[in-house]
Amino acid sequence: MGDEIVETPPMMRSRYFENQLLKPVFMDYFRKGARWSVMPRPLMTDGSFDFSYVEGTGSADEPLAPVGRPDGSPYHVGFEMMMDAAQILRFGEDVLVNVSTAHHQLAFEWLVRQFEGRFRLHRLYRLSDDHIDSTVLPLRPGLLLARSPEIVDQLPVELQKWDRIYYPEPAADGFPSYDDNDLVLTSKFIDMNLLSIDSETVLVNSAHTELIELLEANRMTVVPVQHRHRRLFGGGFHCFTVDTVREGGLEDYFSG
Repeated sequence: MGDEIVETPPMMRSRYFENQLLKPVFMDYFRKGARWSVMPRPLMTDGSFDFSYVEGTGSADEPLAPVGRPDGSPYHVGFEMMMDAAQILRFGEDVLVNVSTAHHQLAFEWLVRQFEGRFRLHRLYRLSDDHIDSTVLPLRPGLLLARSPEIVDQLPVELQKWDRIYYPEPAADGFPSYDDNDLVLTSKFIDMNLLSIDSETVLVNSAHTELIELLEANRMTVVPVQHRHRRLFGGGFHCFTVDTVREGGLEDYFSG
C-alpha cells in the first residue's frame, strides 16, 4: 500500500505461518525505509470462524464445510479479524475489499482506520467466499476481465464504466479427472487467475484456449504456460507469484 507493507492474517490454520517465508523480502524493504504494519493475529479457536457464507452457499465446486464443534477454549473472543490479501484489489488510491463474513468485516474496519485519508476503501459484499482473483481482474486501464455481469454490477460506479470481457466457459476436457478422495481446491474458474506482466501482456494457462482467443481478440499479448493440475494445487499464476518488485511498486518508490 504505497510505501507500507501490510501483513494480513490468514483464514486457514494451515497457512498461519506462511508470511514468515516472506520475511527476507519484508526486511529488505524495511531497511530501505518502508513502513510495516501487521493486522492483529487471530487466536483461531473453533469459535473464531463465521460460517454464514459457506452454510448458505456451499457447493461441490467450493469444498468448504462448517465445523460444528463447541468452543471450550478459555481464550475464545468471538469472531476475529481474518482476511487474505487476495481478497483485495488496488486501483491506485482506490482499494476494493471483498467482505463475506464477520471476520472479513472486522479486518475491513481495521484497514479503514489504518489508511483513512490515504486510500479510498470500497467494501464489496460477498463478491466471493474470500479470494477475488478468479472473480474480477484489471487487464489494463479501462478493461476488466470479469466472471459475470453480476460481478460488475457490484463494483464501484466508476469501474462499471470500464470496458469488460467475460470469462469463457472452459471445455469439459480441459481439466484432469481425479479420484473421489482427492481434495480439489479450486473451481472451474481457476484459469481466470492469470498474471499480468504489463498492460499488454499476460501469462495464461495453455489448456484454456477459449480464454487465450478472447484475450488476443482484445489486443492482449498472451504467453501460454502449461499448468495442468491447477485445481489440485489450488491456484493459478497470480496465486503463485508475489510480484512486489515492479515499476510503480515499493521497489520503484525506494529507488527514487
